[in-house]
Amino acid sequence: MLSAWLLYIGTGIVAGLLAGLLGIGGGLVIVPILNIAFTAQGQPADYIQHLALGTSLATIIFTSISSMHAHHKRGSLMWPVFWAITPGILLGSFLGSKVASLLSSRFLSAFFVVFLYYVATQMLLNIKPKASREVPGTGGMLLAGGVIGCVSSLVGIGGGTMTVPFLTWCNVGMLNCIGTSAAVGLPIALASTVGYIYTGLHANLPGISGGYLGFIYLPAFFGIVCASILTAPLGAKLAHGMPVAKLKKIFACLLIVVATRMLWALASSYFA
Repeated sequence: MLSAWLLYIGTGIVAGLLAGLLGIGGGLVIVPILNIAFTAQGQPADYIQHLALGTSLATIIFTSISSMHAHHKRGSLMWPVFWAITPGILLGSFLGSKVASLLSSRFLSAFFVVFLYYVATQMLLNIKPKASREVPGTGGMLLAGGVIGCVSSLVGIGGGTMTVPFLTWCNVGMLNCIGTSAAVGLPIALASTVGYIYTGLHANLPGISGGYLGFIYLPAFFGIVCASILTAPLGAKLAHGMPVAKLKKIFACLLIVVATRMLWALASSYFA
């Protein structure tokens, strides 16, 4: 149990740094690590990915609050953009959590692996649409928020990996993209967490060891949150003084390693 708590705290430290540094909720790290940890703990295989997704999104609520506060103090959070995209985010996030409850854990894991490889490729090649547009109007922001919220809920992230490229495409400065993305993670996490708790309470969850609330695994939740809220402000400080482009490439390599590890686990379980 001690090793599990150390793993959760270590995961929270990394997730908090990434939240402040790159404007992401940390789910890209939290979900695969929890997937591996829950497998090692012998949690029910049919619900491992659901627990990882729900727990990740619940922790992002607190990580996002810490990160957005730090970015707000540094003036990099664009509140008008945040309020414009939030309604679509809330709707899409709750819908995504409902869809996730209808899908198998193996399918969700495979979907997440594909998403990891996609994000890593975008970061390594520095693929960006031409930043020749402005932030769209109400309808465009509602649609963008809905798509970002739904996909984020399905893969258990705060949405930064899509919010940052979207805002960059809208000709928003990089630091403003990161700061605003950190804030956008909050409504995504709130709506998704409600959805995962609701669907988990209405599911038959036999054999789960340790405390849980719906699809939120409480020991992992508390361990990650305690660490992430402390390191998110540090990540925000680093974002304003370090070469983010190089850090993104390092992070992309980490994603490839994590995705490959999950792909190997999926393949092993399929051929077992």
